[in-house]
Amino acid sequence: MQGSSRLRHAIVTIALALAPTPAFAIDEALLPRNLSPWGMFLGADIVVKTVMVGLAVASLMTWTVWLAKTIELRRKGALALQRTRALEGNMKLSDVAEQTGDAHDAVAQLIQSCAKEAGLSGGILDDGLQERVALRLERVEAAMSRQIARGTGVLATIGATAPFVGLFGTVWGIMNSFIGISESHTTSLAVVAPGIAEALLATALGLVAAIPAVVIYNHLVRGIANYRALLGDASAQLMLLVSRQRDHREFRMARAAE
Repeated sequence: MQGSSRLRHAIVTIALALAPTPAFAIDEALLPRNLSPWGMFLGADIVVKTVMVGLAVASLMTWTVWLAKTIELRRKGALALQRTRALEGNMKLSDVAEQTGDAHDAVAQLIQSCAKEAGLSGGILDDGLQERVALRLERVEAAMSRQIARGTGVLATIGATAPFVGLFGTVWGIMNSFIGISESHTTSLAVVAPGIAEALLATALGLVAAIPAVVIYNHLVRGIANYRALLGDASAQLMLLVSRQRDHREFRMARAAE
């Protein structure tokens, strides 16, 4: 009995020694210990790292532009609304220009441009003056619109290109994973998974950069459109002011002729 037990034990030992090694039995020392986002970034290829850093910088730029343009739109919009309401009163162009002084906001520049054209016309209030004032106001509005929209083009670029940049990082990472499969001569998921995870992290960062950029861009475009509407209202009020002054002067001249 004891000899038979030893024989069975020897047979089992030999069978285990001769059995083929499973495909998933790989050296655990080769496997990554940290699959957190930061660990995957540190373990990624240099190209994938560059893509991730670029997308992180793009995301930072997006939020910086959002903060700066939001503050600028609120400040300039409130000032434009205040000055536009002041134009609704029964005031003369010279009085309005004196109140603005040397201010450099958009509505102040509209007022100063209108007053400058009136001064260059020698105080002659006719149809020609109104046409010239309208041209000046149109140019100032266009310049102020370009100024307030400065920086939003970056958001459009990030929103359009960030997903493709992330996709490039993903393709590169998956390509490296297949190269790793070829070099290790194994199809174990434990070998493939880290590279695929790093590649998918690049795609995730691309979406994180692109989605807020598109949303913020659309939000700022609506805010800029409202600001342009305020400038249009200010220009209309100035044209009305010039027209009223002209009508009053013609009325006084007619009464004097009587």
